[in-house]
Amino acid sequence: MKITVTRFKTPEACLKDLERFIRNGRHLHTGRPFKRFGGLRSRELLANWLICAVINSCRSTPSLTFTSDHQGGDGILYDMDTKAWRPTEHVMVPRAAPDEAHDIATLIVNAISKKQAKGTAYASGKILIVFLEAGLGAWFPNRVARQLPKVDFEDVWVVGLYRVVADEYVYGVTRLDLSSDHAPIGLVRINKTFDAWEVKRLQ
Repeated sequence: MKITVTRFKTPEACLKDLERFIRNGRHLHTGRPFKRFGGLRSRELLANWLICAVINSCRSTPSLTFTSDHQGGDGILYDMDTKAWRPTEHVMVPRAAPDEAHDIATLIVNAISKKQAKGTAYASGKILIVFLEAGLGAWFPNRVARQLPKVDFEDVWVVGLYRVVADEYVYGVTRLDLSSDHAPIGLVRINKTFDAWEVKRLQ
C-alpha cells in the first residue's frame, strides 16, 4: 500500500524555506500549521530538520530526512537507505513568564511527563521532541536525563536556540540518553545566508 506524504527535495531547500520563520522567531511560537505539510508548524519542521542534520553529520551517507505524517502526527523521520521510519511527537516549553518559579530542568521534565501521561499506546514506537523556548539560561542535559521518569517513547530529544552570533543562528540539539554516560549534544550553526550549516559535537 502506498502512502502519500510530503517532504522537501533537499535539506538545503528546507532550510531556505525555514529562514523567514527562524528570523521572525515569533512564528515559531504562534504560527499556524501548514496544510501543505500535513499540519506541521514551523517549529516542528525546524526541530525535525535539526535532528536530521545532527544524525546525518555522523554518517558517511546522509540518508535521514523527514516527511509529513499521514496519521496526523508531527512528522516522520525517514531513512532513505534502509526505508526505516519513526513518527515523532512534539511538545514546546514556551518562553517563561517574568515571575516563573520553576527552573529549566523542571520545565523540560514536566513537558515530557505530560506527553508520557497519554499512555503507552500513544508513546510506543515514537520519538518525542521538546522544542525549548524557556529562556531561563543554561541547563545541564545529563542532570535532566537522570530526572526523567520512565518513558515509552523510543527516544527523547531537546532542541532550542543556543545563541545568535554575527547573524548566524546556533541551535543546540540534545538526545536525553545516558547509555554512554553523557547525553549526546550537538550544535548546529546555520550560516547567515541560510544555504549551509555546520554541526559540532560537544559530547
